[in-house]
Amino acid sequence: FTNVLPAASPRAARSARTCRRAVPKLCVFDLDACLWDKEMFEMEAIPLESGKVMGALNDKGEGVLGVMSGYDKISLHRGALLALQEHADGKYPGMKIAVASSADTPFAVQVGRAALAMLEVVPGLTVWDLLLRDWDGRDVNQIGRSPPLSANKAETHFPLLKEATGIPYDQMLFFDDCNWGDHCGKVAAA
Repeated sequence: FTNVLPAASPRAARSARTCRRAVPKLCVFDLDACLWDKEMFEMEAIPLESGKVMGALNDKGEGVLGVMSGYDKISLHRGALLALQEHADGKYPGMKIAVASSADTPFAVQVGRAALAMLEVVPGLTVWDLLLRDWDGRDVNQIGRSPPLSANKAETHFPLLKEATGIPYDQMLFFDDCNWGDHCGKVAAA
């Protein structure tokens, strides 16, 4: 690192402050095995209100920590829950969130949307509520593969997100766990 600045220099302090403040305008999460711990195509039932699992939402109180789909419990990953809680608390001013998922069947889409509408970030605020809050109640999320969407997020989901939000790709951060292809790389190359 030949360009490392001495910690005491004013330029280093300004650079550190800028890095701490630098956040994307849009943070996009994949759903399956990324935001939460299950794959929707493997679920056998659409989650119902009667299948809510209550528990501690970190230090934010008691809320809906999981939802049952048959015998499977869908829960947010701990890190995803924390990131959503920090966003809900306004820790990242100017940043909005959305989801992009290539859930492979209409049933998987229904399972995913039901889970989003029930899982809570903080008591009384669901993931879906938070997603809509950023966009004044407008649904900009791209979930599924039914036209106009496809399995290729770079060709369908992200151009639609860019159009719906007005945010260019270079101001987005995308989290995706795909292990059979590089969704992030394909979006970056678009």
